[in-house]
Amino acid sequence: MMQNKRMVLALLSIILTVALALASGCQLVSKAQRESSGSASPVTEAGQTTTAISQISTTWEPPETITPSLTLPGIADVVARVRPSVVAINTIVRATDIFGRAYNQEGAGSGWIISSDGLIITNNHVVEGATSITVTLESGEVLTVQTVNVATDAFTDLAVLKVNTKGLPAVKVGDSSKLRVGDWVVAIGNSLGQGIRATQGIVSRKDVKLSVSSDQEVYGLIETDAAINPGNSGGPLVNMAGEVIGITSIKISTVGVEGTGYAISSNEAMPIIQDLINKGYVSRAYLGVSTYTVDNYAIARFALKVDKGVLLTYVEQGSPAAMAGLQAGDVVVKFNGRDVLTGSELVRSIHQSKIGAEVEITYWRDANQATTKVTLIEKQR
Repeated sequence: MMQNKRMVLALLSIILTVALALASGCQLVSKAQRESSGSASPVTEAGQTTTAISQISTTWEPPETITPSLTLPGIADVVARVRPSVVAINTIVRATDIFGRAYNQEGAGSGWIISSDGLIITNNHVVEGATSITVTLESGEVLTVQTVNVATDAFTDLAVLKVNTKGLPAVKVGDSSKLRVGDWVVAIGNSLGQGIRATQGIVSRKDVKLSVSSDQEVYGLIETDAAINPGNSGGPLVNMAGEVIGITSIKISTVGVEGTGYAISSNEAMPIIQDLINKGYVSRAYLGVSTYTVDNYAIARFALKVDKGVLLTYVEQGSPAAMAGLQAGDVVVKFNGRDVLTGSELVRSIHQSKIGAEVEITYWRDANQATTKVTLIEKQR
């Protein structure tokens, strides 16, 4: 019996030794594998290896949260400063219906006081053709404007009115060239003809060119997302200093277009306004032609030999153009050394030239290119 017990103990000792040896072998193999691979591959409980994640930085901490110190602009203060200088303009225009019967058509717009002695700025289209014009001040006083006291410029859509009163609160005019995209602006005007209202927004773009008709473009516009509605036309667009930096003029009313309005920049408008006040009209250089931008229709209709430029459809007798030898059917391609591609570009180039200046015009007549010199004169009213 004792001998059997010793045999069992010996057998257990052998089994334990073998188990320890096998376990030791596994550890040696794992160590050898790690050394041969050159890096450790962590093992999950399921026996799957995972990729080791290296540390990016042991000292990084989240940045401190800073409370902004800037405050929103004081829109109410700006409106309070400018609103007394903004007026509502109401007009009556004689119109005819489809049966040719005459009737009075009422219109509404805005304006702003530029001089305490009664000079008011607005848009040409607000007062164009009006037989009756009245101006309503912030106080509620209604003043009648005599048509002889209205000076307009259709090309830039600007107008000056004169009312017979003094001591009016004039607003300051700012430098529109200092505007930045993103600057806050406020539009104030007789929106929807329901009295003076204010809307705020930012400058979206500067120095915008926009076609307002097939033969006219306006330049130097400020684009803004401030809400502009019928009746705002002619009202001021002001900066946060309460200075007029634009004259509200145009809104794009197209499906899918939201919050896009335009104002004539103050720097573009002031020379025009000065001429209207000083002379009653705008003094511009004059060539004496009617134009059409070359397109596929013009090329086919007039058998043109060029595919771009400005076709002269009419040359006024005795005008600078006629004196220089230009004729209807010529295609102008350069004005004073600069390419011109549209009729509005040519007109703008003429208007920007000095009265009495001699300019060089390059044109095509049939298949021949030629150059002539023209002395521009002042356009007669």
